[in-house]
This record gives sequence, C-alpha cells and structure tokens, in this order.
Amino acid sequence: MQYLCLIYQDESIVQNRSKAELDALYAEYRDFTERIKKSGRLVGLNRLQPIRTAATVRVRDGNVVATDGPFAETKEQLGGYYLIEARDLNEAIQTAAGCPSARFGSVEVRPIWEMQPAVDSALHQTTTR
Repeated sequence: MQYLCLIYQDESIVQNRSKAELDALYAEYRDFTERIKKSGRLVGLNRLQPIRTAATVRVRDGNVVATDGPFAETKEQLGGYYLIEARDLNEAIQTAAGCPSARFGSVEVRPIWEMQPAVDSALHQTTTR
C-alpha cells in the first residue's frame, strides 16, 4: 500500500540555520532518502518552494478567488513529501520517524486512496477538455 508522508515544519527554523547546520541537515536527508530507496519503499518525493510562493484557490458562486500563501495560518508549513510503499500504517510510521524534520516539525502519514482505472480515466478526460 502507498502512503504519503507530508513534512511540516516552521520555515524559519531552516532559514535561521547556519550553512554548516544546513549542510548537516541536507546530509541527513540524503541518507534518509538513500535508506528508503535501498529498501525499495520509495515511490517519489519532492521539496516544496517556500510558502511566500504559494497561492490558495477557492471557487465560490462560480467566481475564482486566489489568495497569497497557504489557507491556514499555522506555525508549521508543508515543506515537502515522500510517497512510500509500506506493508501497513505501522511500517509507514516507522519509516516517517526516520525523517530528519520529524525531530523539529512533524510528518503526517496518510494512506493513498487508490483510484480505480475507470475513475482515473474519467478524471483525465474532464481535465484535458
């Protein structure tokens, strides 16, 4: 089963670190990523740009409204994700616990709701028209 591990952290924690501290953190992330790859559990991953580059979109009564930044005002922001394969939620949690940001932020682990091929095809058709 696939699980999405959403990494939340206060962006200022990373922004306020020295170059040496950032280099050490990035090395930890490289090691963490390599361990997941070697285990065969890694499906995908990406780091997100800072929240100042984000927009939140809503459609109300047919009107599109886009606002700067994330919708929720929180101390922690979504900074990236890992998409992993795991036997069950417990294995996914154990994998997420190895994420460096889990020590000073949080990692939300959520099972992927796999869509049926007919639904995937219908969604694709509506988005490409």
